[in-house]
Amino acid sequence: MPGENLTRAEARERASVVRTESYAVELDLTTGPTTFTSRTTARFAATPGGSTFIDLIAPSVHQVTLNGRALDVARVFADSRIQLDDLAETNELVVVADAAYMNTGEGLHRFVDPVDDEVYLYTQFEVADSRRVFAVFEQPDLKATFAFTVTAPAHWTVVSNYPQVGAPVTVEDGTNANGGADKGTATWTFETTPRISSYITAIIAGPYHGEHQELTSSDGRTIPLGVYCRGSLAEHLDTDNILDVTRRGFEFYESTFGVPYPFAKYDQLFVPEFNAGAMENAGAVTFLESYVFRSKVAEATVERRAVTILHELAHMWFGDLVTMRWWDDLWLNESFAEYASTLATASATRWTSAWTTFSSLEKNWAYRQDQLPSTHPIVADMRDLEDVEVNFDGITYAKGASVLKQLVAWVGQDEFFAGVRAYFAKHAWGNTELRDLLTELETTSGRDLSAWSARWLEKAGVTLLRPEITVDDAGVITSFAVLQEVPDEYPIQRPHRLAVGGYDLDATTGRLVRTVHVELDVDGPRTEVPALAGVHRPALILVNDDDLAYAKIRLDPQSLATAIEHLSAFDDSLPRTLVWTAAWDATRDAESPAGAFVDLVLHNLAHETDSSVLLVLLRQLGTTLDLYVAPERRATSDVAAADALLALARGAEAGSDTQLQLVKAFAGRAATQAQLDAVRDLLDGHTALEGLSIDTDLRWELLASLVTGGRAGEVDIAAQVAADPTATGQRAAAAARAAIPTAESKEAAWTAVVDGEGLPNAIQAATIAGFGRVHDVGLLLPFVTRYFEVLEQVWESKTSEMAQNIVVGLYPSDLAGDTRVDVLGLTDEWLAGHPDASAALRRLVLEARDGVRRALAAQEVDRRG
Repeated sequence: MPGENLTRAEARERASVVRTESYAVELDLTTGPTTFTSRTTARFAATPGGSTFIDLIAPSVHQVTLNGRALDVARVFADSRIQLDDLAETNELVVVADAAYMNTGEGLHRFVDPVDDEVYLYTQFEVADSRRVFAVFEQPDLKATFAFTVTAPAHWTVVSNYPQVGAPVTVEDGTNANGGADKGTATWTFETTPRISSYITAIIAGPYHGEHQELTSSDGRTIPLGVYCRGSLAEHLDTDNILDVTRRGFEFYESTFGVPYPFAKYDQLFVPEFNAGAMENAGAVTFLESYVFRSKVAEATVERRAVTILHELAHMWFGDLVTMRWWDDLWLNESFAEYASTLATASATRWTSAWTTFSSLEKNWAYRQDQLPSTHPIVADMRDLEDVEVNFDGITYAKGASVLKQLVAWVGQDEFFAGVRAYFAKHAWGNTELRDLLTELETTSGRDLSAWSARWLEKAGVTLLRPEITVDDAGVITSFAVLQEVPDEYPIQRPHRLAVGGYDLDATTGRLVRTVHVELDVDGPRTEVPALAGVHRPALILVNDDDLAYAKIRLDPQSLATAIEHLSAFDDSLPRTLVWTAAWDATRDAESPAGAFVDLVLHNLAHETDSSVLLVLLRQLGTTLDLYVAPERRATSDVAAADALLALARGAEAGSDTQLQLVKAFAGRAATQAQLDAVRDLLDGHTALEGLSIDTDLRWELLASLVTGGRAGEVDIAAQVAADPTATGQRAAAAARAAIPTAESKEAAWTAVVDGEGLPNAIQAATIAGFGRVHDVGLLLPFVTRYFEVLEQVWESKTSEMAQNIVVGLYPSDLAGDTRVDVLGLTDEWLAGHPDASAALRRLVLEARDGVRRALAAQEVDRRG
């Protein structure tokens, strides 16, 4: 039997037999805290006499009736499938089951608010978890209409994809056995949806706080807008800001896509213990509730929320209105939403430098992913659901969006979106593959995109561009060429539409200003740039100015020297970010010593004006100190870096974003007694930084710093969680307890995550983060061999999300280069001894191994200085 997997071949076979028409789904959410009643009536056409199966994951199935004929449940239901034989031309299937609530962020997730003990529910169905709630043909190309009816506690709010029909109907003598208050029960009925895929259907239920506005669509319809969060977070919900971004997105997308918003309403719901950033359920988008800001956050986080809002809104067209046929073309959803949301952010909101954020954050993610042994084409080969679950990665999102940006630069933005509009017009409410999109883009651009697609979408790998410059004695360029280097594993020369920019120091202002700009097409291993011949050589040359191309870049020696000395002198954040990226990439590629990158960052952080870039740089600084600096130099480097971060925080503008980020970064690295004294003084109020508010979330971060350093413990954690008994407080406490620097606390954390059964996803993630937070990596040594011993058991016994968190989060990367254990050797031994392990599991282990391999190479370069 297939367990819970589904192969592409099976999906294609089923689609050849079945054409889905409609689902009527009735859920009773009042029956108890572990299961709920699910009744599905599915109507579908089929090949007469044929056989197929419908998907369902449920602890018990009470009834399966096909065309009025009761089927033997024990015979037809196993694992995740109900076998259906002797189909008619038109069919009606009724399935009644008890389905299970989840605490993993998959299916119908159940959460109890520790503040008021109220129950909150929400669904998360991508990739294939609608089958945890109702019987369904779980594949994206078997679209159907959905009509939901939900019985729930009467004091709840219930939201689905389409508006409710009238007011909820009170259930006579109804009682709520699902926890929280019992004020009777009621039944909500919702309008029938258009034809959509099951993974974008949704039910969100609980005593959610809602705020409402409306807008007028481009076709004149009134679109109701709702914003929801848990009641205990209501005071922090900034609805006006959220809906300002939403309105700007509606106007931008309806104009750019040429298609009015396709659904009847637009609700945005911030839900607890969410695994991802958001989910594009049609008309009922769910978000990570950390986007409801109860404390001051970095401007980078506010921008990220705006981009996420616009990303999910773009999905209403890319993914929901037009959907990929199978998960091979997941990029048709995610790459387009990523590109469109960045374009909308830069064009229609106050974050006009969104492409700088994209370059710093998304493209670095893509470059990293594209250099892993598991890299794959943008159009991926998704053989089954397990392949898909681990493929929501930097290729599918960030590389795909980068390549679309490159395509737009090549064919022209007007021509590109003319093709997109034709694509929507032709395929609305349907399913598509790559060729469907290319056909429309070829028509509107007049270009044959087959060769472009073959090299960019259907082949993996990232190339490297570097300049080759000759200059005469007078400083005039006599020749200039762009060299394209390809990785040995993927020797694909790609065409690039890019710009070469030259920057000089202004004698009056001391700023780096662009004095040369040449746009051209680069193709092949060497491309001459005759337009630069005869130009006086600028002080700094960027071969991918404006960041149009998807490629790693290197600076020539003179440009690098100028950049190091004058990095803060750029007026524009984007070229500065390109220099940062080149320096980071050279460090990761073991071409430049890690210590040099640490120095570059610490000497220029104070001048970085872009919040998102600062956030990325601080993360990169942490990775460099933890993994890329030679182990024998690490203690000295760590202390010096933490001291520098504290000094920078003290010198930052009072109340600034930079001040907040630097304080948090310092707290994350404080290890000496003097450094921990500084943390304690901030936490206790003995020392104050002007403009810095020690709010609830910052208090937790400072406490965690003290716990990790052995200067606070369980008593302090218990006191803080008593003062902050919220869900956020519970997660912070779990992380802090796991960070206590004793063998006992690490053992308790390991046992809870690996062996425990009831740990919710959010607490699991927090515990894993705390487990790995150590100043003495020797605390992690006892768990290295145990990690490899439990891998297969974890993968087989836990859900996909929970298993991935463990496999990735507990991998002993921080011990790379430690003489007491050979992490690389143990990884290779496991891989060699488990050739038949799940391909998805092996992929995650291979990716982790590559991180250690890269760290060892970087450490050796740093050792040589």
